[in-house]
Amino acid sequence: MEATRALSDADWRAHRPAVFGAAYRILGSVAEAEDVTQDVWLRAAEADLAEVRDLRAWLVTVAARTSYNVLKSARVRREAYLGPWLPEPLPTGPDAAAQVLVDESVGTAMLVLMERLAPAERVAFVLHDVFDFPFARVADVLGATPAAARKLASRARARVRADGGRPHASRAETERVLRAFKAAAEAGDMAGLVALLHPDAVYVGDGGGKATAARRPVRGAETIALLAVRSVRIARPDAVRLVEVNGQPALAVYRDGVPVWLDTVDVADGRLTAIRRLANPDKLGPVAALGHI
Repeated sequence: MEATRALSDADWRAHRPAVFGAAYRILGSVAEAEDVTQDVWLRAAEADLAEVRDLRAWLVTVAARTSYNVLKSARVRREAYLGPWLPEPLPTGPDAAAQVLVDESVGTAMLVLMERLAPAERVAFVLHDVFDFPFARVADVLGATPAAARKLASRARARVRADGGRPHASRAETERVLRAFKAAAEAGDMAGLVALLHPDAVYVGDGGGKATAARRPVRGAETIALLAVRSVRIARPDAVRLVEVNGQPALAVYRDGVPVWLDTVDVADGRLTAIRRLANPDKLGPVAALGHI
């Protein structure tokens, strides 16, 4: 009789973070990544894994192939999206429900950059540069040759480096600047906000047509400072929390216990260079119950 092997609960617990992490990096959506993770579990639970030598690689491969198909179909919806698109935030603090392999590739700024890649480029970049898959396995996921997979990953890497070359502030520096930004915005301190913003800072808002947000990027310290003050006055939030999402500090704004928006930022030389405001209520579910950091 041939030996068979089923997926054990211990194996799934050990490898689920990698499965979810691959899907989230490819899709930029917690909900879609959870759906893919569930699909992978169902497929693995029904499969005979006796011939599988590297279970983690096999599971991530299935996740990547499923995510690739989802991403290709999602491109049509995202091209018709109202205003800028931002990824669904992933809680990564100590109380986070979803565990994921956290590094720079799961940061909001990186996910925004990867959204500009073609689906095949994004998959190749995630599998090779993040998960260290050989190009033969990447090619199998994409239905391409290893040489083509290598070219896709190289092209993606070059585009990400070209767009994301700014230095990154430390976590402590980012927290300090965010706390100062929060205090100045709540106090209506225009001068304080302008001092915290780089002269060439950019603000991007994602309302998805369901919440008020700028349809185009806003540039310049004074314009962004005015927008920040007006937003607080209009929203009248009852709580503003410093939280952790995608491995970095962020500001979550609440009214009556419901998240109104989430600000993720880039900081360099003690000043904000980018503010990404997610206000689409369909994407704010993951931050509903986050506490302070």
